[in-house]
Amino acid sequence: MLSYRHAFHAGNHADVLKHFVEIELLRYLGQKGTPFWYLDTHAGAGVYALTEGYAARNAEHETGIARLWDRSDLPPTLQPYLETVRALNPDGRLRLYPGSPWCAAHVMDSSNKLRLFELHPTDHQILAENFAEAGRRVQIRREDGFEGIKALLPPPPRRALTLIDPPYEDKRDYQHVVSALKEALKRFATGVYAIWYPRLQRVEARTLPENLKKLPAKNWLHVAVDVATPSTDGFGMHGSGMFILNAPWTLPGVLQETLPWLTAALATDDRARFILETGGDL
Repeated sequence: MLSYRHAFHAGNHADVLKHFVEIELLRYLGQKGTPFWYLDTHAGAGVYALTEGYAARNAEHETGIARLWDRSDLPPTLQPYLETVRALNPDGRLRLYPGSPWCAAHVMDSSNKLRLFELHPTDHQILAENFAEAGRRVQIRREDGFEGIKALLPPPPRRALTLIDPPYEDKRDYQHVVSALKEALKRFATGVYAIWYPRLQRVEARTLPENLKKLPAKNWLHVAVDVATPSTDGFGMHGSGMFILNAPWTLPGVLQETLPWLTAALATDDRARFILETGGDL
């Protein structure tokens, strides 16, 4: 769906959850001190302006990162995420928001590599400009990430985080996610895979976590935050979720510590809630 531009949604409540979890996964992989790769199937533009352009139209960041920006009571577990956003805004004014590739590049050691896929021609060009000085550490490809990761798995260091977060404007993306992961696990069974998905009332969104639980991974972790009551007309995103295959053993504890505070901070009504469940050998 080449009409989709993530800039409209940059920094919203879904980005907060996604990038908080992404950074925790990368920090865990980085603790070992041995090389690993970051693969991103739908990388977007990399960095987004919040005060102008697409992001300013709906100002969705006001329901997300802006609610955390000036808080003095942040849980320690959220500090690495906030520090990553603050690195783009050193004067303390929230003007820019980092996409998943920028978060990864900021957190990862310079010896580790990023492989980024973005099919939209404009976002691909912006992404390339944002990483123009990254050298060989970062490779950016204008191709379908679902297909593109096949050629990269397993990566040479045999350690990697793969982030899969398509726009889901095309309902076939839900099946594409499952199919891509089945193939990925055949090629690289020990990799860490993080899947973002929207919390919607459509059946494909509701059943995706159950379909992911059936995949042949060592373990899985499902975390979701609903910030509002689902609308009576069935439209709109009332929350978002992350599904992790081969999750690190430390992640459930970090989430359990963080989610009550984060859900309350992002809530737009009194029906906000979070889900945290695990399975397999975790």
